[in-house]
Amino acid sequence: MLITQLKAKETIVSLVDGKKVFIINCQGCKEVHFPENEAVELQKELAADGRLTGAITTDYICNPENMKLRLQKHMSKIEEADVVLVLSCGVGVQTVAEYLEGKKVCAACDTYPLPGFQGVTPLEYKCDQCGECYLNLTGGICPITACSKSLVNGQCGGSKDGKCEVDGNMECGWERIYRRLEKLGRLDALKCPTQVRNYATDDEVSK
Repeated sequence: MLITQLKAKETIVSLVDGKKVFIINCQGCKEVHFPENEAVELQKELAADGRLTGAITTDYICNPENMKLRLQKHMSKIEEADVVLVLSCGVGVQTVAEYLEGKKVCAACDTYPLPGFQGVTPLEYKCDQCGECYLNLTGGICPITACSKSLVNGQCGGSKDGKCEVDGNMECGWERIYRRLEKLGRLDALKCPTQVRNYATDDEVSK
C-alpha cells in the first residue's frame, strides 16, 4: 500500500508557472491515501487563471491499456497543454510519461510506502516510494529504479553499448533519461545537481 502526498506548493507553482496545464488525478489506491481535497483546490486555482486545458479523475493509471483508452478521449486537450500534471504514485507518472513521451509530464506528488499491495503495477515500471520523487528532473524515468545503483546525479561511467554494467540485460537508466530529456528539449535539466536524498522522509510519514 502507499500514500501519495502533494508536493510543496512552491514546487508545484514552479512546474506550472505561466504554462497551460492538463491534470490527471489517479485514485486507484485511495483506500490508503490520495490528497483529494488538495487536488480539487489545485484544479480550481488553475481553472480560475484560465490555464487549465482539462482534467480527468480516474483509477489505476499504472495499467497502460486502461490508461491509454481513457487518455485517448482527451488527447486534444492534452495537446493544448504545456505540462501534464499527474497526481499519483511514481508508477502512474512513469506510465503516463512513457505514453506521452513527447510531452512534459510532471509528478505533483511524493510517494511513501505502507505494507501491502501496490495497485496493478506493470513490472516494467517501479516506484521505490522514497518520499522524494525525482521524476520531474529526469523526464519521467525514475533514476532510483531504472539504475541498478540508484544513482541520482548521473551515469556511473560503467555502462557499455547502452547496457548496465551490473545487469547486461538492462538498459542504462541514465542513458534512457538522457534520450528522453533530449527528445523533450530539456537537456538543461542535467545541469541542476540533485540534492542529497533524505532517507528519513518515508519513515516520518508512514508512522
